[in-house]
Amino acid sequence: MTDLFDIRREYTQGHLDEKTAADHPLTQFHAWFEEFRATAPLEPTVMVLGSVDASGQPWQRIVLLKSYDEQGFVFFTNYESHKGQQFAANPKASLLFSWLGLERQVQVQGTVSRISREESAEYFHSRPLESQLGAWASRQSRPLPDRATLEARFAEVKAEYGDGEIPLPDYWGGYRLTPARVEFWQGGAARLHDRVEYSLTGHSWQKQRLNP
Repeated sequence: MTDLFDIRREYTQGHLDEKTAADHPLTQFHAWFEEFRATAPLEPTVMVLGSVDASGQPWQRIVLLKSYDEQGFVFFTNYESHKGQQFAANPKASLLFSWLGLERQVQVQGTVSRISREESAEYFHSRPLESQLGAWASRQSRPLPDRATLEARFAEVKAEYGDGEIPLPDYWGGYRLTPARVEFWQGGAARLHDRVEYSLTGHSWQKQRLNP
């Protein structure tokens, strides 16, 4: 066994008060996100997306947040990927934002649904040309014999479309996770962390402090 017991640090950067936290979780998220973004992280939009397969096995992977508002959090993927298949069977999902430089994390639970094709096309055509081609070349999550096969498909797609507009694949687009619960965590000394939970009741958000 590798003993990691001695790896430890105290969290002392800040506090989170449920009385002064914003009434809407997306307002609070925006404030924290902008503070994190101001630290110039390597990838400010990174988040962990969790889903559950047909056997009940949880899955996680890193994806990039592409927009958010009071309706939820938007990300893009191949609809035929593992996560796309899992969402088709069970639309419940979670997000985790880990901002350890500020000793913070945010977790979100809710339901995913596809955004409109028009919204997906708008984002797809804003991507770099190579990324658009990659969406056509990659049969995401399916077995691949070797990298050379993938690179050959990319070359074929590039030759097919040339300098013309690349159409949005039918199997590619965005999801919006509409939150039902959002929790903000601020690390605290002696492991007395601050946790504020927002839960949706009807059309209104309720917030409360949780034990660390």
